[in-house]
Amino acid sequence: MQSSLTTPTVPAVQLPVMLVAEVQDSLLVVVHDLTRLDSLLAHTMENLMERFTSASANLEDPALKESKELDAVRGALRAAVTELQFQDMASQLIVHTSKILQGCAYRLAAESMGSEDGEAVPFVEEVPDRPNPVTQDEMDAGSVELF
Repeated sequence: MQSSLTTPTVPAVQLPVMLVAEVQDSLLVVVHDLTRLDSLLAHTMENLMERFTSASANLEDPALKESKELDAVRGALRAAVTELQFQDMASQLIVHTSKILQGCAYRLAAESMGSEDGEAVPFVEEVPDRPNPVTQDEMDAGSVELF
């Protein structure tokens, strides 16, 4: 009986080092841009919440007479504040996407270029298994879903 020990071959594609470096740089630029986008969204949401809170407080002035129109404006304002909560979901998605891109960039470099003796390998969290951390696609006032 013959023992056949064969090592399975994994298909490989040879890429020029400069191409790999350019792709890695581009991925890291996108990660940086996503971080800036997250920051801009957070800043904008803070400003909008301040303005909506101020408008809501002004609408509660006892000098204003009750009317259907005023009640409709208050209801629309409450709905707008609820919808602003999308920033949290957007932020989660941006962080998730950034982790995937950063992981791909470092893995690409490690796989294609290897590491030199004494060279520190950048710490990268494992690429998330779940394709999408945010599963909610709509938001209703009064409903809260905890995971």
